[in-house]
Amino acid sequence: MDQAVLVGAPVIGLNDSGGARIQEGVASLAGYAEVFQRNVDASGVVPQLSVIMGPCAGGAVYSPAMTDFTMMVENSSYMFVTGPEVVKTVTNEEVTSEVLGGARTHTRTSGVAHLSALNDLEALMKMRSLVSFLPSSNREPPPTRHTEDPRNRADEALETMVPQDPNVPYDMGDLVRRVLDDRHLFEVSSAFAANILTGFGRMEGRTVGIVANQPKELAGCLDIDASVKAARFVRFCDCFNIPILTFVDVPGFLP
Repeated sequence: MDQAVLVGAPVIGLNDSGGARIQEGVASLAGYAEVFQRNVDASGVVPQLSVIMGPCAGGAVYSPAMTDFTMMVENSSYMFVTGPEVVKTVTNEEVTSEVLGGARTHTRTSGVAHLSALNDLEALMKMRSLVSFLPSSNREPPPTRHTEDPRNRADEALETMVPQDPNVPYDMGDLVRRVLDDRHLFEVSSAFAANILTGFGRMEGRTVGIVANQPKELAGCLDIDASVKAARFVRFCDCFNIPILTFVDVPGFLP
């Protein structure tokens, strides 16, 4: 991680760990602390990405939770500080690994994970797609990719996609895709706080960040989770010189 920061290279973690070995005592925890410190030092300097490819417990989950984007594999990867057995011993409550810290829990409820995949291969391919949008460090501009989509492409459907009646919902994702190159939107945290949309796309081949209200979810109103999600995404884009394209259609903030 020190070398990655020095040369300006992204850090990608493939995680499948049961955490610290109790037999090693404080020494193993001190080692984790060194990793956590480097997560903090690298934040905003190089992109940090994590793929959870199996059960991760204890100290093994803190580092992925501190990275910029976390990917989980459905029905096979888990993130929790203590497992179901410990929870049952302490609280006498029976809970499965999936409910306690599965992909669905972290992508929909806690927001700790930003992406999910059906298997390890799909997770790695999605991570490759995400990396293609990001610069190697905060010292570089976002990458540019050649596109055959003409810069002056017209789309007449945009004239009618937004209903005249403000009470009629519509899918902001469809509208955003029509604006981007090749109509490709790489959405992150799509299942968490779905009333706001965040993701990456390209315009004239250049990476842009997308922040948009989603009228088909809670009428596009903001709440605490949506605000935190959007703010975190904007901070990331700011750190890595990624311009932000904002689509606003919001009645207000939920009480």
